[in-house]
Amino acid sequence: MHNKLSEREEYLATQIVDIAIKIHKGLGPGLLESVYEKCFVYELQERGISFQRQKEVPIIYKTLHIEDGLRLDLLVDNLVIIELKAQENYHPVWEAQLLSYLKLTNRRLGILINFHVPLMKNGIKRLIL
Repeated sequence: MHNKLSEREEYLATQIVDIAIKIHKGLGPGLLESVYEKCFVYELQERGISFQRQKEVPIIYKTLHIEDGLRLDLLVDNLVIIELKAQENYHPVWEAQLLSYLKLTNRRLGILINFHVPLMKNGIKRLIL
């Protein structure tokens, strides 16, 4: 069983889901991932929530240091990783990818959002380490 998330993490998760639903209602499915990302950034800024976009994270493997080994779509308030997708077919590897990101960055909460769905609630997956 996981340790309980902090109040801040829970608050951010709620805001992130709300933003995803708002964007999806406004634009619908079928656009490029980059469009959804720009809208997400806009909404985070409007709400005064700090974030880093396309954050590069180094990866260390044994003695090898890979400076640009990982790029996060969004890191919200230095706590929550958001992985954005706009794909018709869901791939389970996306969850594995996000779990790897969480492990490599020592974060606990990740949210996978696929905008290419008829109903947004079916495109959101919350992962906790």
